[in-house]
Amino acid sequence: MIDRVKRGIVLALLSLLAVSVPRVAVAQSVEPVSAPATASASGSAALIEEPGQGSDFYCQQRKLGTWFYCTKPKPKVAEAAPAAPATPTETAAQRLEKVTAELRELKAKAILDPSTENITAFIQFQRQQLDRASMFSDVWQRAVWQNPDLDYTLQRPVGTVAKAQWLSTRKADEDRSLNRLGERYGIFYFFAQSCGACTVFSPILKSVADSHGLHVMAISTDGGPSDVFTRYSVDSGQRERMGLTSKATPAVVLFDTVTKRAVPIGYGVIAADELMDRIYTLTQTKPGSDY
Repeated sequence: MIDRVKRGIVLALLSLLAVSVPRVAVAQSVEPVSAPATASASGSAALIEEPGQGSDFYCQQRKLGTWFYCTKPKPKVAEAAPAAPATPTETAAQRLEKVTAELRELKAKAILDPSTENITAFIQFQRQQLDRASMFSDVWQRAVWQNPDLDYTLQRPVGTVAKAQWLSTRKADEDRSLNRLGERYGIFYFFAQSCGACTVFSPILKSVADSHGLHVMAISTDGGPSDVFTRYSVDSGQRERMGLTSKATPAVVLFDTVTKRAVPIGYGVIAADELMDRIYTLTQTKPGSDY
């Protein structure tokens, strides 16, 4: 009976101790003596929690939040270091400007102070840029040869054989176009009896007109006759009515009977081939398509 009472007293004391003594004390009282010291230390470390860490035993099981710090602090977030300003990238145009500026500076120094060192520095730097330009030209030519879309000579040949063939085809196209030109266009020819250039050009114009069936309306600007165009009219304001302001002679002007528009061909002495080429270009091709 006494032993039972003693055992009850001990249990009551232990329950009181569990309230007032940290949990580590209870753990140590019930741990076997033979347990290693390291194990006891690790167990104690697992049970001991600093205030403010939000112990599950005290804050949830025992609900002692009034006497303990049960709110877990938020972890500190490391502030991001400010990003370093991006280094501006130097463009190719800026690099080229630097090369040009350096070349000019070396040249100026060589001229103002023509020492051996200054002249040598200028020649060496200039040679470097000449080599760079030669490389550019070489790569350019190779790219044009290998890409037909870039080769302009396919449209307007410059080689002897290809150019001869192109000119032959072009001449045939011109002849066909000029032979039909009289169906729509007429030629106004402004000349003067006192104009020496008109004396040279009048036979050229008549030859081109006769060979392609073109009608020429000769207009004398000073009232004098023409040895070539015996049928002529005296200028009575035809130029002004066509919107032409130049008074130069000789002058060749095409008149479009469909659009009622004057198309100046040229002034002064013009060779026959050039005259036909101008007429063909201005009436049969679009700007930019033949060059």
